[in-house]
Amino acid sequence: MLHSRWISRSTLVLAGVCAAAALTACGSESNPAPTGSSSSTTASATSKPSAAPKPASPEISDAAAGQLCDMIRPELSNWRVQGPTLGKIGLNALVHEWALRNGGINGAVLADKPVIDRVTTKSCSDVRQQAIEALSIPDLAAGLAF
Repeated sequence: MLHSRWISRSTLVLAGVCAAAALTACGSESNPAPTGSSSSTTASATSKPSAAPKPASPEISDAAAGQLCDMIRPELSNWRVQGPTLGKIGLNALVHEWALRNGGINGAVLADKPVIDRVTTKSCSDVRQQAIEALSIPDLAAGLAF
C-alpha cells in the first residue's frame, strides 16, 4: 500500500514538473522579428558569433550529495524491476524532488546535468554505477529528460 502511494506521488510530481517546464518554455517576446526579416540575418560573414557564457556549476553541499545518494539507493531494486523506461521517469522525479528540497537548484541542474554524475561519483560511486546499470544508460545525466 505504501509503495503504490509513492508511485502516485512521484507521478504527480513528475506531471507538475513537466507542466511547469512546458509553461516556462512558452514565454513570449514583446517584439518578435517576423519570419524571413533581414533583422534576423544581419550578422556579417567576417564576424564570429559570440559564445554563450557557460553557466556556473551549481554549489552542492556534501549533505545534499549524501541525501541524493540516500534517495537513489532504495529505488535501485524498483528500477531493475520496472526496466529502463519507467526507471528513467523515476530518476527524473527523484532528481527534481531532491533539487527542490535543496534550495531549488533545479534550474542549475537543468543547465548542468552532468553535475548529478559528479556529485554521485564523489559521494556514492557504487550507487551511481548500480543506477546506470539498472537504467541501461551511459551516465545519470543521460537519463535526465528535463
